[in-house]
Amino acid sequence: MNSPIVQRLALPGSMAIALLLSLAYWWLDNLAHELFGIVLFALLAWHINVNRVWFRNLLRGGYDALRLATVALHLVLIANMVVLLVTSVAISKSVFVTLPIPDSMMFRDIHWFAAYWVMIIVGIHLGLHWARVMALTRVKLGLAAASQVRTWLFRALALTLAVFSLWSWTVLGVWGKLTFTYSLEFWDFTASVAPFFGYWAGVVSLPVIATHYLMWGWRLGRKKGRSLEDSPLVRGFTRQPSASTQRE
Repeated sequence: MNSPIVQRLALPGSMAIALLLSLAYWWLDNLAHELFGIVLFALLAWHINVNRVWFRNLLRGGYDALRLATVALHLVLIANMVVLLVTSVAISKSVFVTLPIPDSMMFRDIHWFAAYWVMIIVGIHLGLHWARVMALTRVKLGLAAASQVRTWLFRALALTLAVFSLWSWTVLGVWGKLTFTYSLEFWDFTASVAPFFGYWAGVVSLPVIATHYLMWGWRLGRKKGRSLEDSPLVRGFTRQPSASTQRE
């Protein structure tokens, strides 16, 4: 259970599935919703334990713009999950119903609002680490390190998925949910269930794709910048001979 494939792929994947199932509140009954939430937070605790070294290194080393943005994103995600956990206990109708906490519509609204933002921030989090996930997957599957055909195939797939993701945002009215806008529109689970999960998977995919390719462009630009600095032409301009040397 401590193998890298479990810790780096299966564990985050299980968390994503639990989070996705938790969104189907009107399809599952309340008890199932809360149980999936408990599973999610149990997996999250495991995930934090696996990555505890990251927390230890927060005060070590220097901070560039990328590391600062990455740490800020993770701290926002942690804060959002704390809000989700606290409001989950506060509005519980099954598991923690015996706690002397009065029912509050405000807590319910904050709970749903935090849940929707967790989906987006988790997508960004996955996008930051997607290159590592793909590298680990290639190693486990025994695929070649580089393949132009496979690279362009995945890029075409990513473009297709991005289009579907944009459509999913429209179908589910995600922007209204993220901006705390009330709506009387709810998914009709009596008519269809599978499309609900498909659309939400598409919603999460958009920040994954956008973040991954932004990181890819940043790394490419940084690599070109370093290559330019190391080129003989640039070194010649930065190391001009002195006037006495020129006279000699």
